Amino acid sequence: MDLSFFIMQFLSGLTMATLLFLVASGLTLIFGVGKVFNFAHGSFYMIGAYLAYQAVSVWHANFWISVLIAALGAGVFGMFAEATFLRRIYGRAEEGGFQILLTYSFILVIDDLVKLIWGTEYKSLPRPLGFGGAVNIGGLTIPAYNLAIIAIGLVIVILAWLILSRTRSGRVARAAALDREMLGSLGINVPLTMTLVFGIATAMGGFAGALAAPLRSVSPGAGIEVIIDSLIVVVIGGMGNFWGAWLGALILGEVNAFAVSTVPDWASLFNYLVMVLTLIFKPEGLFASREIRKV
Repeated sequence: MDLSFFIMQFLSGLTMATLLFLVASGLTLIFGVGKVFNFAHGSFYMIGAYLAYQAVSVWHANFWISVLIAALGAGVFGMFAEATFLRRIYGRAEEGGFQILLTYSFILVIDDLVKLIWGTEYKSLPRPLGFGGAVNIGGLTIPAYNLAIIAIGLVIVILAWLILSRTRSGRVARAAALDREMLGSLGINVPLTMTLVFGIATAMGGFAGALAAPLRSVSPGAGIEVIIDSLIVVVIGGMGNFWGAWLGALILGEVNAFAVSTVPDWASLFNYLVMVLTLIFKPEGLFASREIRKV
């Protein structure tokens, strides 16, 4: 093992961390603003992957346009699901249980819809034009598409932080997380705010699915694996915390990258080991909100 090995694995982990963050940040945004545990969030990741495949392979669209189509499609589907189904159970005493049952039913419905439309066979998506090769940096050969994903992820992190902290829309979303009734009394359309937040969050999941499609096969059930890793990320970072999702994704991505290259037979165990250690020593997460710490 030399320095080049560590750099390559670090970049591989950073690529995975970027994709995980895009999914987990949407999951934590929904929970942070709406206190909704969207168990089906991984299914919107899968929708994004299939929509990108449809746009590139069937409609022959440009890859980057296909990524935007995938994000938009997943976001619209997410807003429909929130406005049509989830909105009906807000405020109920047994809301948490209903959320889990309802969003789990989304998984079953979406999986069957995917099989009905695209079939059960595995799909593949080529890397975008100009990003199929590698870049030589300091004697290291790094896949160009991986670098593109990392760069896109950094841009999204900065943009998301600016929107949440510096814009009126971001302040409204954060206010909705604290007191929806008070926000409504100030004349804000809270149901529309919740729908838009859900749409943005699911669009981020679809965006991640489209970006990941050239790296992984596109298949029914792909959302299950990613939702498990995303839940681990949220547990590590703290439920509902944006920066916690970023740190959790970075930790899990790097742990997975080095575990796969050194102990591949035990790689999946390390993901759960990180989660267990977090639950033992920091059960509220590394970046828990003040409300969770008080409890």
